[in-house]
Amino acid sequence: MKEAILQMLKSGTDFISGQDLCEYFKVSRTAVWKVINQLKEEGYEIEAVNRKGYRLVSSPDILSESEILSGLSTEVLGKKIYRYDCIGSTNDQARMLAENGAPDGSLVIAETQDRGKGRRGRGFFAPPGSGIWMSLILKPEIPPVEASMITLLGAMAVLDMLESYGLSGGIKWPNDLVADKKKITGILTEMSAGPDQINYIVLGIGINVNMKDFPEELRANAISMAMISGKTYHRAEVIQRVMKSLEKYYRMFLDSGNLAFMKEKYNERLVHMNKEISVHEIRRVWKGVSRGINDIGELIVSTDAGDTIVRSGEVSIRGVYGYAE
Repeated sequence: MKEAILQMLKSGTDFISGQDLCEYFKVSRTAVWKVINQLKEEGYEIEAVNRKGYRLVSSPDILSESEILSGLSTEVLGKKIYRYDCIGSTNDQARMLAENGAPDGSLVIAETQDRGKGRRGRGFFAPPGSGIWMSLILKPEIPPVEASMITLLGAMAVLDMLESYGLSGGIKWPNDLVADKKKITGILTEMSAGPDQINYIVLGIGINVNMKDFPEELRANAISMAMISGKTYHRAEVIQRVMKSLEKYYRMFLDSGNLAFMKEKYNERLVHMNKEISVHEIRRVWKGVSRGINDIGELIVSTDAGDTIVRSGEVSIRGVYGYAE
């Protein structure tokens, strides 16, 4: 009921009658009053006037379950939320929850992480109240070999969100987004599977939202949405926009089994498209020209010997703006 009342308060600028709320939810005035007080305690500014009812004046920038659900327009993704003030890693927590039966589409989110993981085990900067650190549990009925494409779906969804706010960004295949030649988002996808069946996939997404600065060792390579625009963003709304786009792309992917539907759009936003890159494999490093992704999300790299297919998770791509992972 709290999420629904909050959504009703957000949907209009006029007062909502307490009696109307009682009749709609078939509860007492005391029950409505308790919900209003809970929202006030969470930081919502709600005006209450006799014979008029309640009106939402302002919303805090919090990542509560109520705040996220009140504006979420998806059918599956994010409908079950596990929210924490501080956690070691949302990906680790999501894996534990998935092992214990958390449903498809569950969203794990934290105000901060103290053991957050980047790709290849790297740590990262996760100050409380300024970024988004979330992991989504997915249980698609697809072969394990197709799982890597989900990372690219996440990148496109975050890029859609940035563009919806009028911010320009680009994708560094397969798991980073950059803006103003600096990293703004990192994605880490992990999977549990048997030979022929996926148990679950954890799609971890970290977005630099309202940071005003970074530690000296990260300053040259990291940026936030606020630093680009000079504005402050409501993080729950950012999540809602990402989830809306991601669910759209995810459905299209499950229907088609590939990424042909978004290949052109993805390649247009690839920051190293038709540029020389350095491909770092386990035992060798080689150079080539990035030609974009194919229908299954693999990167095509041209060399003097011809085109080579690079698969996500096997290599590190460097040489873009001097920015390395």
